[in-house]
Amino acid sequence: MSEAVEKMNFVKRLEVFFSSCILEGWKDSIVTLQNTGRLFEWSENLGIVRRCIESLVEKILLPPAKVTWSYTYTRPGYEKKRHQSVPKDWWTEDISFLDIDLFRCIVTAIRSTNVLPPQLIGEALHVYTCRWLPDITKSRPRESSTSQAENCLDRKEKILETIVSLIPADKGSVSIRFMIRLLGLAKFLGASPVTKAELTRRAGMQFGEATFDDLLLPAQSSNDHNTSYDIDLVKTVLESFLRHWKRQTPTDENQSIRLIRKAGKLIDSYLQVVAKDACMPVQKLVSLAEALPRIARPEHDDLYKAINIYLKEHPDLTKADRKQLCHVLDCQKLSPEVCAHAVKNERLPLRTVVQVLFFEQEKCNTATSRQLPSPEKFRGRRQTSEIREDVSKLTLSSDEKTSKAKVNRSSTPSTSGLHQRSDGKLQLKPEPSFKRTGTGTEMVKGRDIIEEEILESQLSLHEKAQVRRVSEQTYSKGRER
Repeated sequence: MSEAVEKMNFVKRLEVFFSSCILEGWKDSIVTLQNTGRLFEWSENLGIVRRCIESLVEKILLPPAKVTWSYTYTRPGYEKKRHQSVPKDWWTEDISFLDIDLFRCIVTAIRSTNVLPPQLIGEALHVYTCRWLPDITKSRPRESSTSQAENCLDRKEKILETIVSLIPADKGSVSIRFMIRLLGLAKFLGASPVTKAELTRRAGMQFGEATFDDLLLPAQSSNDHNTSYDIDLVKTVLESFLRHWKRQTPTDENQSIRLIRKAGKLIDSYLQVVAKDACMPVQKLVSLAEALPRIARPEHDDLYKAINIYLKEHPDLTKADRKQLCHVLDCQKLSPEVCAHAVKNERLPLRTVVQVLFFEQEKCNTATSRQLPSPEKFRGRRQTSEIREDVSKLTLSSDEKTSKAKVNRSSTPSTSGLHQRSDGKLQLKPEPSFKRTGTGTEMVKGRDIIEEEILESQLSLHEKAQVRRVSEQTYSKGRER
């Protein structure tokens, strides 16, 4: 079959056919590469693999206007008949049919030329991932084929780690949505810590580009709480973004503030969606809400909406969980419209309602004192004291019931709240009012302010309703003035 026997023998004829037909065609070269897997060492020694890859790379690097051969392009919304020009990523779908090792060789050769932009390389990686790593987080292997399923997962893990290693270092070469999806796959497949760390770092750097839909990643089918969304993954990316945001030294400080506030707006919108999940634990919601720094939320209206949605979708929430959920809310950062809604919201703990009322009244008094003459400033203090006096009456009525019951049991009167002076007379002990701490204004126990534990344990349902009515009326009076 060689030339030593006869000219243009079988070997020579095969070489001519391979060079003039196989290597000149686009799809013929791809089909040939696919079939080399059966005898890969033999094909590699004969140079078939190398020559096919070189032919494909040469065609990929050509300008789209010079592409005259047929190619596969099935993007949604693309109709080939209506498009005279060839798309820049015309080659990405055909090479996605190749084995991961052959695909890696082609992409590496393309990157080494520095001809194509990083975004085209990223698009090729995205197309390959969609073909070989679809939504595998929802599928579970059958018990009868456990060993086969493990081999399949190992192969998918190899594909994932190869894809991650091929991502260009240029920022924006792949989208944040694709990066988050790869991170979810790495978590599901049990990829190496290096792969997870790299994906987390890259996703955190691009978190400022994320949109609302990018974060709605479905949770794994085997998660502990059967939640619909992977909130832990979003928190991991957010923490990476915050670490990067703290380290950077921007020339424009306003730009840095806009970036962190955009992230805060995005997270609060995400919380409003995951709050509708009936299986979402309150601890996960609170943990994500608390991950943001205070500067990320100039106002808490969106956070209040998320809390209200969660309370509505989880009516059986315990008192401790409701307190934990509402603890992340800063009542001083609520708009007047949201404050009016919160005062009438029966799902909120009474402590939160009174805090909203107090801080809103304090705002009204401050605004009034700046406009009115000095004698009129004392009226603002009376408005604030109305809240304490009206609610104190209800609290005292409950205290009086308790004290009357004690009197019936014992003839000795109670001296709680009294102390004896030096002259032998009894005097009322001073009750605590407000305490200022480093974290803000906190309410402490006493007759001057309502403590939620006292209200929950001593007030009846009728009296609690009266507390809310008094709060609403006082709030309305303050807004009118």
